[in-house]
Amino acid sequence: MNTKPILTALCCLLAAATAQAQWQTTTYSLKGGWNSIYLHGDATHATPDALFAGYPAVLEVWRWNPNPNQTEFARTPLLPTNGTPEWSKWVRGAGGNSLIGLSGQAAYLVKCSGTATTSHAVPIAYRPMPPSSTWVRNGANLLGFPSSNASGNFPTFSNYFATFPAAIAANTKVFKYVGGEFSASNPLQIFSPSIDRVDRNQAYWFSSEVVGNFYAPVQITFSSAGGLGFGRQASVITARVMNRTAAVMTLTIAPVASNSPPSGMEPITGPVPLTRRTLNSEANWVETPLAAAVTEVIPPNSSIELSFGIDRSAMSGGVDALFASLLRFTDSANLFDILVPATARQSSLAGLWIGEATVTAVESKPDADAVTPAARAFPLRYLMHVSDAGTATVLSQVFMGPLAAAPHDFGLCRSESGLKADAKSAARRLVATHMPLDLALTSGSGSVAIGSSLTRTIVVPFNDPTNPFVHQYHPDHDNKSGQTTLGDGRESHTVTRVVTFTFTAAPPAGGSVTGWGSSVLGGTYAEVVSGLHKDSVGVGTGNGLRLAGTFELRRASELGTLQP
Repeated sequence: MNTKPILTALCCLLAAATAQAQWQTTTYSLKGGWNSIYLHGDATHATPDALFAGYPAVLEVWRWNPNPNQTEFARTPLLPTNGTPEWSKWVRGAGGNSLIGLSGQAAYLVKCSGTATTSHAVPIAYRPMPPSSTWVRNGANLLGFPSSNASGNFPTFSNYFATFPAAIAANTKVFKYVGGEFSASNPLQIFSPSIDRVDRNQAYWFSSEVVGNFYAPVQITFSSAGGLGFGRQASVITARVMNRTAAVMTLTIAPVASNSPPSGMEPITGPVPLTRRTLNSEANWVETPLAAAVTEVIPPNSSIELSFGIDRSAMSGGVDALFASLLRFTDSANLFDILVPATARQSSLAGLWIGEATVTAVESKPDADAVTPAARAFPLRYLMHVSDAGTATVLSQVFMGPLAAAPHDFGLCRSESGLKADAKSAARRLVATHMPLDLALTSGSGSVAIGSSLTRTIVVPFNDPTNPFVHQYHPDHDNKSGQTTLGDGRESHTVTRVVTFTFTAAPPAGGSVTGWGSSVLGGTYAEVVSGLHKDSVGVGTGNGLRLAGTFELRRASELGTLQP
């Protein structure tokens, strides 16, 4: 039975991004009259009424909704026009507002009380999002950019857009809002791109009639939508980083803690314990905790691929506890400062696990009962289910597919009769052939957890087809004398196997296994077999044959319910 397609599909689902839950706060410096701001994250956790309840100077907020097909405007795109699809608005104290939340990676016009000489500091808490930008050919582009202020000054337009010159070409116009009422001086056209600077907190009008996705002199693309969203089970997320510039780029990657969540939001247990995955000289992956800033050198007009992992052994807390933080990307030229969200949830080990124990050593009775290495390793398939309550069941077979009971959800069951009769083609049967059929072992000691051991006893009856003494077509081993059925111990013996799985925090063979402790479990394997050797016939004689080795199990399902 090939389980690879099942595991592959499930891994893709488990790697899906979770909702972002990191928090940052930007304080916007606004003037009386009309301003433009750019929000680098999502602030829809609260309505505008709640966001600006403590800041009565904020009178109106208008969000620009880019529309690639729009070619005409009621007046001009520089002015907000009520009732058009390009604008959603919120007006303090008014009814029928179309802007009910401030979404991320979006530009807004904000009207404040007072004149252009009046200053207001307005903080907005938001959940950072990966940068994005869409330029539309009609030239109505109200956009903001993740520019850097590390040197004390934002980069100039000329430097920032050196790799996207169409944005500031001579035949285009760029405008910025400077406060005061709408007039010939607000918004104000930028005439000196080599002097004016790209403020990351402002939004700018570009009349450039281009199509593109430029947001910075670097482009970062993640294998997981939404950034570094590990969820409960994902172990690896890659990022392709492209240097758009014609110069060597020294990229700095640094972990950043999340701010405390606003009141009423889900608490954060701690930062995501990120790791940096690199290949060593033997082409094996090595995971190093990403606890401080690291650098990467990217050649001109080139790309590199970065691989990030997660150390789930460093996470503590209840099931689904939220871990959230950020990863900052900056460059040595101080052009950009990009915050990428990272999230993970404390996983449960509930579900179905499939794998093998590899026996590498066996006790030798002639050799003074020493456990000596075997001539070659011997594999034993194991199926193990962990319920939501933590109960572990070692199984000889399990079925995965649409269940017979309504509403016929995809599930796990121990017998074929538990499957929907007309949907068995979509089901899978998994079997551990070295165990008696229909075996489900819940009695024993221990549990499935890192640092714990699980012990179960497999009894193979003297007349079971899997008993090594039984040969169906050999008269000396068919448990019959003529037509008379013989009992235990006459031609075959009941075999008892006491198996112990000890779960280790790291792979017993050393090195690194992606997902160890969350989507992959394993450790050392031990077994004592009674009934095979003349000195170990019968349970509890103390003279059983000892086996030793390792085991590895991979999660095939997160379903914590197993139908009987």
